[in-house]
Amino acid sequence: MEVRIGPACSTCRSAVSLPDAEGAECTVRRYPEDVPGPDEIREVLERPGREPWDITRTREAAAEELGLGRCPRDDGSRERWIAALFEHPRPIRRPIVTAEDGTAVVARTDEAVRGVLSR
Repeated sequence: MEVRIGPACSTCRSAVSLPDAEGAECTVRRYPEDVPGPDEIREVLERPGREPWDITRTREAAAEELGLGRCPRDDGSRERWIAALFEHPRPIRRPIVTAEDGTAVVARTDEAVRGVLSR
């Protein structure tokens, strides 16, 4: 399992502590130090069938500066969103937990993390 986190985020720290407590192997990736590339963002989006705007905190200052809140949410704008998230990862919702079985969730609750652990 892989957990993508913002180190200052308390929800992210909780998402990392749960797999540790259960003895599950967990790779931790921290943004902005370890920014997911565009292909990785696409892969994470494909797993739960989401779009880039689904994993974006559009009210985050960086997202507002990029104009993402006003950017169209359609197939024609998808790559623009992905490029923006790659170049400026701060607005990406976190933690994002991915499992070997293809599961990927934005794990804002302990229950969401436990759901991935139980697979």
